[in-house]
Amino acid sequence: MKSNSRAPLSAAPPFLALDFETAHYDSDSACSIGLVRVEGNQIVSEDSFLIQPPNRNFVFTSIHGITWEQVKAAPLFLDLWPRLKPLFEGIEFIAAHNARFDQKVLYACCERYKITPPPIRFECTVQWARQYLKIYPTNLPAVCSELKIPLKHHDASSDAR
Repeated sequence: MKSNSRAPLSAAPPFLALDFETAHYDSDSACSIGLVRVEGNQIVSEDSFLIQPPNRNFVFTSIHGITWEQVKAAPLFLDLWPRLKPLFEGIEFIAAHNARFDQKVLYACCERYKITPPPIRFECTVQWARQYLKIYPTNLPAVCSELKIPLKHHDASSDAR
């Protein structure tokens, strides 16, 4: 007999939701990261950091509001990594809205600074919204509105939450 029941909420696997904002089109130009760690379906930590990208070229300020002036004294991804790395430990997956983008940014930043990226699979909440929740459209503002989750879009911390 096949069962369609899911594991109880208390058995939910630990995961890390993350969101990057980038300064420009290069994937290693992260200028902000938001991270929300979830264990047993409860948020246990939330962090966000500005990141100094490898150069001062900013194209996406009109989208996220971040400027070179705001990040010029921020740590490089390399210097921030020791604070980020523990958040990836003991999780079963990384969740991100449009996960390919965030995975590409994480891997590009790691590659730039010769950091081994965490060997953890990414799960895409765009796909979850379509497949499991039947939400359309699946952009982050629409999904958050449908689920009644407050959102300050393109703020990495809010987007990760």
